Amino acid sequence: MGRNKALVSFLGRPLVQHVIERLRPLADEVLITTNQPAGLESLSVPLVADVFPGQGALGGLYTAVWAAKYPVVAVVACDMPFASLDLLQFQIDVLVQQNQDVVIPGSEEGWEPLHCVYRKPTCLPQIKAALVQGQKRLISWFPNVNVRYLQGNEVRRYDPLGIAFRNINTPEELQQAEVLARKLA
Repeated sequence: MGRNKALVSFLGRPLVQHVIERLRPLADEVLITTNQPAGLESLSVPLVADVFPGQGALGGLYTAVWAAKYPVVAVVACDMPFASLDLLQFQIDVLVQQNQDVVIPGSEEGWEPLHCVYRKPTCLPQIKAALVQGQKRLISWFPNVNVRYLQGNEVRRYDPLGIAFRNINTPEELQQAEVLARKLA
């Protein structure tokens, strides 16, 4: 996009604000992990810089889980305007009821670690260990925790249009997402 995607205008307000408003009913706490806080201050949510700068998405995941006050943490990318509140609630329910550490949905494109729920006490040390070992993949540490993978019908039940994981990377995708959002409104 050539600029901070969180601040790109989506239906007249910053994309990240749209995502926050969409998911706020689920959360007792909302925070943003960012190393580019300029322009985000007006959102009135805590902004947290990476604990391990320069470690990419895995460093950002560590920061999000580390900064959260609560033991169950939902992590959603700022460029997912159709993130599913219902799917995240289902993921949380599965995490708690089945005593899992991670509940991650999948799609045809693969696993979605940025539309995922994590149990802080068990995940945080494993994410840190992966970082110390020089890992970069968001799921590199999954073999060390209890992971419940959601696929197919489990995901479609809460995301029947298959749009929850759609993210915005280009001006064209932004325009298409806005058209779809207006149709769904």
